[in-house]
Amino acid sequence: MSASYAPARWPSATATTVLWALAAASVVFWGLRLASPNDAVAPPALSNNGTAAVDPAAVAQMLGVVQGQAAVVATPEAASRFQLLGVVADADQQGAALISVDGQPARPFRVGAQVAEGYVLRSLDLRAASLGASVDAAPAFTLQMPTRPLAVNGPPPSAAPSPPPVIAPRPLR
Repeated sequence: MSASYAPARWPSATATTVLWALAAASVVFWGLRLASPNDAVAPPALSNNGTAAVDPAAVAQMLGVVQGQAAVVATPEAASRFQLLGVVADADQQGAALISVDGQPARPFRVGAQVAEGYVLRSLDLRAASLGASVDAAPAFTLQMPTRPLAVNGPPPSAAPSPPPVIAPRPLR
């Protein structure tokens, strides 16, 4: 019985082809990854600094308020004087808010406290504070906590590049 042993070459040839294809795909992936720009574009920041001109009388009329019933609404300039930086509130809308007035350092105000001339902290929400003429009066406006921008993956920006370390040569003996 002499049988010649001839193993099949297809399994090893297929495995070799698959391994080379994976190696080529890896080289292409890392080449594109390293060639892409490092500075990722940050999403646009949401800002409430740009105020639109709104006519309170026209809005009240659209909402069905009869002429003469409309409450006094604070001007956009009055709302821009205040910035809400923090809120501590419970389920009863009681607590304190950290509010900056006219660009001054922020101070804590309890519900019912006078924040500025003619404005009292009426109530608190999870991320908002309502100001009005008094605690029982209609709210003049509501301050919202600023939103944080979405995180962007990438290295943090450095202020200045650090100088290379200085290595002193050792004396020969």
